[in-house]
Amino acid sequence: MDAGRFVESAFGQPKREPGNKWAFTYYLPKTIPRQLPLTAEIVLAMSDADAALGHLQGLGMVITDPSLLIGPYLRREALASSRIEGTQASLSELFQSEIDATTSDDDTDEVKRYLEATELAYNLAKSLPITQRLVLQVHEVLLRGVRGEERSPGELRTSPVWVGRAGATPDSAAFVPPLPEHLPALMRDWEYFVNEEGKHLPVLIQAALMHYQFETIHPFLDGNGRIGRLLINLLLMERGRLPMPLLYLSSYFERYRQTYYDKLQAVRESGDIDGWLLFFLEAVKSQANDAVWRARELVAIRESYLQEAIQTRSSLPALVDLITRTPVVTVKSVQRATGLTNQGSRALIRNAESRGWLQSIGTRGRGGTEFWVAPRVLEVMDAPMAYARGTTDQLTSS
Repeated sequence: MDAGRFVESAFGQPKREPGNKWAFTYYLPKTIPRQLPLTAEIVLAMSDADAALGHLQGLGMVITDPSLLIGPYLRREALASSRIEGTQASLSELFQSEIDATTSDDDTDEVKRYLEATELAYNLAKSLPITQRLVLQVHEVLLRGVRGEERSPGELRTSPVWVGRAGATPDSAAFVPPLPEHLPALMRDWEYFVNEEGKHLPVLIQAALMHYQFETIHPFLDGNGRIGRLLINLLLMERGRLPMPLLYLSSYFERYRQTYYDKLQAVRESGDIDGWLLFFLEAVKSQANDAVWRARELVAIRESYLQEAIQTRSSLPALVDLITRTPVVTVKSVQRATGLTNQGSRALIRNAESRGWLQSIGTRGRGGTEFWVAPRVLEVMDAPMAYARGTTDQLTSS
């Protein structure tokens, strides 16, 4: 790490272990500022982000069946957060692997582990504050049984790490996080800051600082980015800003990945907190607006299918409920959801095929299981972000 690129600021400074000729430069964060002067530009951006988040919060509270959205939105977040770290998997592949484990591979296993870690985090947060204890438990689940398992799941790192291109050394790395001996004090301060509800800073600013500091402390050998992004939703829910995990910021961070890294790094190098806050607030606004658009589309599809289904004397309404949550199905998954026989489930799928609700994508897995997708539903779930399309117009209208 080139010490010449870093200046001491309110957020930290470059350091070098004294008395050690083999020592390298690393970055030592300071305690998180409890007060920040907010420029007019940041106040305006925060107002816009708050309004968009409030719209999403309101939609989540009044929609007839909010559980319709949770599964797809959690999976979007899990996929995007994992892709930032190099994992490659599609939404369709993820749904297939959840139905039939024989279709899984290392990438889908990592995403599924992220989903398990997320579920654990939300359950723990019902009875625990956001503390190091919670973070360690979630981290252990995230890395258990997948790539990175050898990198001390559920434990703070006890050795130095550095961030840079493949083959980088501490001297050539872009960033060297604090040495292990600094972690206990830094994590204590982080924990205190996260739990200082409404005392000093607006919640969105607190969330942005929480994420920045966690990534800068880099407490684990692996999984820091995924845990740090997971915590944003958790904090917003804990503060009552979201009734459920409907904000998938990782999609924005993935699309603007280099800018995401650059904005975090600029705080370390020059103390440019304004640049990071503006980027974070834009991510909140953009993703909240996208989540509202996507919710309306999914609800519209579900309602149109239900109106058609209730006119038949069949189990089609139950199938509609299934495919609008999980747009990839098999005969067995339909059996489990409807209680029908194998033959009855096949007939129901054929009925849905004739209506254009489902289409076969062939067989997958060791058992040669046939899969069907709900194309309109999957299209909405997997569509590019509204801001990436340059429009918020509806993708489907019937």
